[in-house]
Amino acid sequence: MAVAETGVMTFLIAQISDLHVRRRGDLMGGRVDTCAALERAVAAIGRLDPRPDVVLLTGDLVDSGDDEAEYVQLRDILRALPMPWYAIPGNHDGRRAMRSVFRDRGELQRDADFIQYAIDDWPVRLVCLDTLDPGSGAGLLDDARLAWLESELARPPRRPTLLAMHHPPFETGIRFMDSISCRGAAALARLLERGGGVDLLVCGHLHRAVIARFAGAVACAAPSTAHQVRLDLRPFDTSPGDYVLEPPGYLLHRWTQEAGFATHVATVGDWPGPFPFDD
Repeated sequence: MAVAETGVMTFLIAQISDLHVRRRGDLMGGRVDTCAALERAVAAIGRLDPRPDVVLLTGDLVDSGDDEAEYVQLRDILRALPMPWYAIPGNHDGRRAMRSVFRDRGELQRDADFIQYAIDDWPVRLVCLDTLDPGSGAGLLDDARLAWLESELARPPRRPTLLAMHHPPFETGIRFMDSISCRGAAALARLLERGGGVDLLVCGHLHRAVIARFAGAVACAAPSTAHQVRLDLRPFDTSPGDYVLEPPGYLLHRWTQEAGFATHVATVGDWPGPFPFDD
């Protein structure tokens, strides 16, 4: 946490998503080196000044889910992060393999059925919700997970809260992705509208930066650290979906007690500049 010259405390959260890590040298589609892409994102986050206080990984950490070797590869890359990190599973993940490789991560073991937990070590409460429905590309929020979330949000003391989940609960207009969004989103909306308690909702899955409003909260989806889903808003599109090699990216959420949250979309890469405006 940084304190500016004005005395304002700033808490920074870097969010990376949809890493799709494979075994070293195994390219996705013969094109995308997801390991190298993640290494570049980790390096970019490590160079930020000021540095983020934490990194949040919002699912699809690996590509196959059941291959522990992929999680070992992920673990090795994440060791380069100079700050704490927290992760939730996506539809490409497997709870058993994830827990096995990260057996030293107590928060991943707290719930017998799901990988979900709350972190109260920071000025912002981080509530990490599991939407994985094994065998499906879509997400699921059932009664058990919603009851857990309601209990966590009601737990005192009331604090600024970020809710993280993999699948977005809102519509994007990208028909392919909307067809595999989060089932149970309406029940989640009712829960949040009834009790409030969420200042910012963050997710992944979309492989694009998308911002929406959901149940009174600002909701943000992070781009992928590797490949992006093609932006296609045609209302009658029936394609099975495809991806493009647009620049990878991440989100940087800045919180202060005075102003709340502001989210920045950052791309990973080397670009010309900076240049002064008075040139």
